[in-house]
Amino acid sequence: MSMKPFETDIRVRYQETDNMGVVYYANYLVWFEVGRTEYLRNLGLVYTRIEEKGFYLMVASVSCQYKSPAKYDDLVRIRTWVSEMKHSSMKFEYKLFVGEKLIATGESVHVCTNRSGRPVRMPEEIKKLLQP
Repeated sequence: MSMKPFETDIRVRYQETDNMGVVYYANYLVWFEVGRTEYLRNLGLVYTRIEEKGFYLMVASVSCQYKSPAKYDDLVRIRTWVSEMKHSSMKFEYKLFVGEKLIATGESVHVCTNRSGRPVRMPEEIKKLLQP
């Protein structure tokens, strides 16, 4: 399974950089979240509405491979898509670019849980929107 990627941009803020003007590594994971949230919002799924229905998409794993540093004031394009959907989990993949230059790749696996944190089947509403 591979859904059509969605792209969103974010401008590197000064607070996201170290004293050399290079983006601190943990901020890439924050950008993955921005990409994931905007990807779902573009499909009509807002996290708060999912949570209001008693479902949570907990992060089970995340990885990032750094290719080239982003710097202060760069415009970073975040490309996000769902590459795998299982009964109670899904995998998002990410590619980050500055211009045409690939600066990072990554993935995150999310398990659908109920309010008590127990894994549950992915709601049909989500599965339908994420099917190719």
